[in-house]
Amino acid sequence: MPDPIRSDRDAIDYDVVIIGAGPAGLSCAIRLKQVDPDVNVCILEKGSEVGAHLLSGAVLDPKAFYELFPDWKNMDGVPLDTPAGADQFLFLTEKTAIKFPVPPQMKNHGNYIISLGALGRWMGEQAESLGVEIFPGFAAAEILYDDKDAVIGVATGDMGINAAGEKTDAFEPGMEIHARQVVFAEGCHGSLTKQLIGKYNLRENSDPQTYGLGIKEVWEIKPENFQSGKIIHTLGWPMDKKTYGGSWIYQYGDNLVSIGYVVGLDYENPYLSPYQEMQRFKTHPSIKPLLEGGRRISYGARALVEGGFQSIPKLTFPGGLLIGDTAGFLNTPKIKGNHTAMKSGMVAAESIIAHLKDNDAFGTECNAYADNMKKSWVWKELKKVRNIRPGFHKGLWVGLMNAVFETVTMGLAPWTLKNHADHKQMKPAADCEKIEYPKPDGVITFDRLTSVSFSNTNHAENQVVHLQLIDPSVPVDKNLAVYDGPSQRYCPAGVYEFVTDESGSPKFQINSQNCVHCKTCDIKDPSQNINWVVPQGGDGPNYSGM
Repeated sequence: MPDPIRSDRDAIDYDVVIIGAGPAGLSCAIRLKQVDPDVNVCILEKGSEVGAHLLSGAVLDPKAFYELFPDWKNMDGVPLDTPAGADQFLFLTEKTAIKFPVPPQMKNHGNYIISLGALGRWMGEQAESLGVEIFPGFAAAEILYDDKDAVIGVATGDMGINAAGEKTDAFEPGMEIHARQVVFAEGCHGSLTKQLIGKYNLRENSDPQTYGLGIKEVWEIKPENFQSGKIIHTLGWPMDKKTYGGSWIYQYGDNLVSIGYVVGLDYENPYLSPYQEMQRFKTHPSIKPLLEGGRRISYGARALVEGGFQSIPKLTFPGGLLIGDTAGFLNTPKIKGNHTAMKSGMVAAESIIAHLKDNDAFGTECNAYADNMKKSWVWKELKKVRNIRPGFHKGLWVGLMNAVFETVTMGLAPWTLKNHADHKQMKPAADCEKIEYPKPDGVITFDRLTSVSFSNTNHAENQVVHLQLIDPSVPVDKNLAVYDGPSQRYCPAGVYEFVTDESGSPKFQINSQNCVHCKTCDIKDPSQNINWVVPQGGDGPNYSGM
């Protein structure tokens, strides 16, 4: 049993601690208990409850779900209520919509339209019924290492620290959670995973990860407009021909529509605003009539991993491993990652149980997990489509032609296209045209602060700002001077703005209370000067039905 790293913190030991109660982390915990009911497992979840920070389109390929719950049809409350219906794939111009054949990867027969938050809450109940201890509202803020630099656990953040970093009367030290294996299931671009990748050089033999920003709204529409299970995806307008992006529209539940837009974060023009592109998309003549007479009930945003097969890092290190979107297992052409996330969690669990039988010590490396993932259907699925997303680096039409070729040849081409770091793709503002976005009408389109209010986001006042600047001078001296301050446009929550100080000079202002934890700033900042860390546990969005 390791001693506490910090003398003022209590410590508790587990066999396995999982960071994040998303589909990957919950699947891992459930499978651990299914294989060995005696294994001691806990999950730390930074959201106020399981599901509070989960956001996805989402159409679920139930393959992994069926493997995890083979008797699911006899279980109570399973939130798979809307079978996928008709698929449409549209290419949009500014005024028209052209029907394209639905790509094989995007056909959804046998799938379900879901709320990922609802699925997460249900899976959390299943995990707890098996004896998994889940601690929502406790954010893992620090990785714990032994004297050999092996991971032996994590610590939750201290509470009662004010904005100046000083202890208040309400101070409570964090808790140390020690474990023989630490499973990182933080989702896309996890703050602790980012540290691990640097410390252990986990990307030494993989490409940089590349990302998209997904912006989602849930609407309740008029019954006469509703077609249960209908699925639409679009390419084209409002994106320019160089920028990767597209939409989804899923009809499910009781007259509900999940509508969203994804913009590849490798875009070049600093004047582009993914949020504004999403709002503009809703005004298209083929989209707007669906929403007219309805009401928006939820809003949220989240970055997603798009790099695929060639951007998967080394999956293990002394004392722990990576699963789900943390590892980059999303299938971009399929527009799905929950099934692969769940399967990676299951494979990790089975690998850990076998590993612990022969390696009971803290800080050992579960090498079998990577080998077992390579034998799974996840590896084959991602390898098959590895060249489709990077094919769009050279523009829409080249990307579409490459996608057709890769689909016809089933990914058997002998080459693997490269991915690039998104933040390096932005051009100086002087080399780009400004984009004029229409003002919101308050009916179909909305301003960002109004939208944030629909995410139920809350951060306790007077806490340390969780959006940390490495160099406070960079936002004005470089990012504003060269790129015209792109943070004020790429953030979908209005966190960043440039204001004028008393001397008339520009000043960078961070409205951290608005943050919806999408991680875009940490990814896209051209100077890599923003470091996103976890705020006080339980803070952030409280998504309902997302």
